[in-house]
Amino acid sequence: EEKNKMWQIKDGWFHEKNEKLWPGEANGLRVKKVLFNDKSKFQDVVVFESTNHGNVLILDGVIQTTDKDECSYQEMISNLGLYAHKNPKKVLIIGGGDGGVAREVSFNKSIEKIVQCEIDEMVINVSKKYLKKLSCGYDDKRVEIVIGDGAVYLKKHVDEFDVIIVDSSDPVGPAESLFGEDFFKSAYKSLKKDGVLVTQAECFWLHLDLIKEMSDFIKKIFPVVEYAYTGVPTYPSGNIGFFVCRKDN
Repeated sequence: EEKNKMWQIKDGWFHEKNEKLWPGEANGLRVKKVLFNDKSKFQDVVVFESTNHGNVLILDGVIQTTDKDECSYQEMISNLGLYAHKNPKKVLIIGGGDGGVAREVSFNKSIEKIVQCEIDEMVINVSKKYLKKLSCGYDDKRVEIVIGDGAVYLKKHVDEFDVIIVDSSDPVGPAESLFGEDFFKSAYKSLKKDGVLVTQAECFWLHLDLIKEMSDFIKKIFPVVEYAYTGVPTYPSGNIGFFVCRKDN
């Protein structure tokens, strides 16, 4: 392999190959120009300009977002939680370093405080430079950026948030702890009595066993648990899901 997953770019095309997460399939995007390629403390970070999808953010060889279809994901994961709560005032975003969720949450003027906890500062800095369509959310004065592990942050903030939105990458690498039972227990405690949790929950075409396993233990923690999904063409199988969890009935 060449530096930082650049082996996935060949003959002017990026191919998202990952036999562990989506065996036997690979989405492809034509590359116009590589804009950024480096390794942070946690993962490989690549941004390239594509011919048809605008700028594309890649973490550890996996597409995180593109200018063309980011709206479908960002709007869904943000508004599921915000509209499931009767009057959200304080929101925590875990992950979401590209700034897209912060952007969507900031559209709601009734929200008083938005805390963004992102483990990888490089993702934030790169997004501010190359993904301005998403990172404009950081311009809102209500946004407080915390660089750190979201799982650790939750344990220090009990009964504090109306809505928690977990915009994580896949359950490998730095995001792995965000898919475990202990994390959901901590999130439950960090929410106020009528709080709502929304988490990225993979693709039912590819990860049904994981979704079933998570659903079983989440339902032992939260009294109300639903699964939602949306279409994102550049995600594996064109689909991504979300768990929506309410602390009250």
